[in-house]
Amino acid sequence: MKPSKKKKKILIIGSGPYSIGSSVEFDWCGVQVLRTLRELGHETLFINSNPETVSTDYDECDRLYFEELTPERVLDICDREKPDGVIFSTGGQIAQNMVEELKSSGVPLLGTSVQSIQQCEDREKFSALCDELEIDQPRWKAFDKGKDAIAFAKKEGFPVLVRPSFVLSGAAMAVATNKEDLISYLDAAVGTSRASVVISKFEENAKEIECDAVAQDGQIICSAIAEHVENAGVHSGDATIVLPAQDLRLETIRRVRQIAQKLARKLNISGPFNIQFLARENEIKVIECNLRASRSFPFASKVLGQNFIEIATRIWMGEKLKPQEMNPLEIRSVGVKAAQFSFSRLKGADPVLGVEMSSTGEVACFGDTVEEAFLKSMLSVGFVLPPPKSKILLTIGKLKDKVKFLPIARRLADLGFSFVATAGTADFLSENKICCAKVYKISSGRHPNVADTIEKKKVALVINTPNKFSHEEISDGYLIRRKAVDRNVPLIANLQLAKLLARSLAKFPQAEDLPVFDYEGRLGRME
Repeated sequence: MKPSKKKKKILIIGSGPYSIGSSVEFDWCGVQVLRTLRELGHETLFINSNPETVSTDYDECDRLYFEELTPERVLDICDREKPDGVIFSTGGQIAQNMVEELKSSGVPLLGTSVQSIQQCEDREKFSALCDELEIDQPRWKAFDKGKDAIAFAKKEGFPVLVRPSFVLSGAAMAVATNKEDLISYLDAAVGTSRASVVISKFEENAKEIECDAVAQDGQIICSAIAEHVENAGVHSGDATIVLPAQDLRLETIRRVRQIAQKLARKLNISGPFNIQFLARENEIKVIECNLRASRSFPFASKVLGQNFIEIATRIWMGEKLKPQEMNPLEIRSVGVKAAQFSFSRLKGADPVLGVEMSSTGEVACFGDTVEEAFLKSMLSVGFVLPPPKSKILLTIGKLKDKVKFLPIARRLADLGFSFVATAGTADFLSENKICCAKVYKISSGRHPNVADTIEKKKVALVINTPNKFSHEEISDGYLIRRKAVDRNVPLIANLQLAKLLARSLAKFPQAEDLPVFDYEGRLGRME
C-alpha cells in the first residue's frame, strides 16, 4: 500500500485535563502526530480541553478546537469539518472510550479496529482470546455475590487482587491478604449488592514487564521491552522502570516478544499498543493489553532513539514500513523512569505504593549503567541521597522481608552507613552480626521513639516496608512513613528499590560522582 500524496484533513483527539493516569505523556504523543502529519503535508485539526498542553498552542495545528472531550462534541466537529480520518489512539483512555459511539456514527477512524479494541477492553473476551492463543494469564473471575467471591479466593489462595469490574486504570483496586481483608473491602469499598467485582490471583514475588510496540496489519514494526524495579503489586504508573531491561533472562525476553507478536497478529493491530506481563523464572503471564499509546511511549521513544508515534502516524497515513526492531545489546544508553509523588502536599495520605496509581508525574534519566540512570532519576524527582557514613532508620515488617533485607544491610554497612531500628528489626540484624541501635515503636508510648528520631532529623534515610498482616504494624508503619514525608526525610518503602539504591551508592556515593551524560551524542544504535 503506497502512501497517498493527496492532502488529507486529519482530526486528532487529545487526552483532556491532566489527572493521575492521564498526563503530559499522552500530550507528547498527540503533538508527535501533529508534527508528523505536518511534515507529510496534511491538514491537522486537534480537539482538547487543557490550556497547559503543548497540543493547544496556537501554532501546533492548522485548527484547534478547545472543547470538551465527549462523543457529542467530537461528532459536532466531525459534522462541521468532515475529516478524512480521525486519530484516537494517542488520547489515552478518554479518547479510547469514545470509539464505539464514533464508529457507529460513521466517523472515519484510523488505526486498529474497534472490534479488536473491544476484545481487549472486555476482560472475558480478552481472557477467551488468550486461551485460544495458549497465552497464560492470572486466574480470575467476576462475581455479583460476596460469598462466591470469598469462595473463589479461598480456592485459589490469598493474596488476591480485587477491583470493581467497571473501573479503569487501577482506581479502587486492592490486594486482600486474608478473608477479613476481602470481606472488609467488599463491604466498604465496593458494595457487591450494587456492582460486580473481578477477583484474580495475586502473583507474589513476580517481576512486571511492559512491552510498548507499534504494529502494521498485525506485524510488529518496533517494540521496547522494559522491566519494573519493584515487584508486581505497584501500579505501572508509579513503578520505577528500566529500559532496556537489565535483569531479564534472554528466554523471558524471547517469550515476551513471541506473545506480543501473537496478539498483534490475531488482533490485526495497526498502531501503538502496550502489554503488561508478569514473569517468575520463565513463566510468563499476560495481565492486560491496551490498543493505544501508553504513558511510557515517550520514554521508550527517547531511550531507543525511535519515535514510536511518528512510525504509527506514517502507518495510519498509508506508508508500508519494514520491521525496525532494535537488538537490546545495540542500545547505547540505559534509561530509568522514576515517578514523582505529591504526598507532602496531601495531608494524611499514606506514602506507600500499591495497585492503585498515586504518582503525579515522572522523570526519565539516562546513563551508561542502570545505577547511574537510577540515581539521576531519583535525584530529579526530589530524592536526597544519604551522605556517606550517615545513619539510616530501618523498620522492616515481615520476617521474610527481614531475611531479604540482610544482604542490602550488609552492603550499606560496608559503605559506612550505621543503622537504628525498632526492636524486631534491630534484634534480627544483631543476631546476624550487623550492628544496629534500638529505638522504641511509636505505639509503645516510650521515648526516644521512631518519631522522635525522624523529627529531630537524626537519620538521613528511612527504609520502611509495611507488614500487611498486623494492624498494629500498619498503624506504626503509616506514622513512620508520614513523619518522614512531613519532615522531608528521604523514604524508601520497597525492598527492590532499597536493593538498587544500595547497589547504586556503591558505585556513586555522592551526587557529585555522577557523570554528565551526552544524550544527543549517544542516541540510537551502537556504531
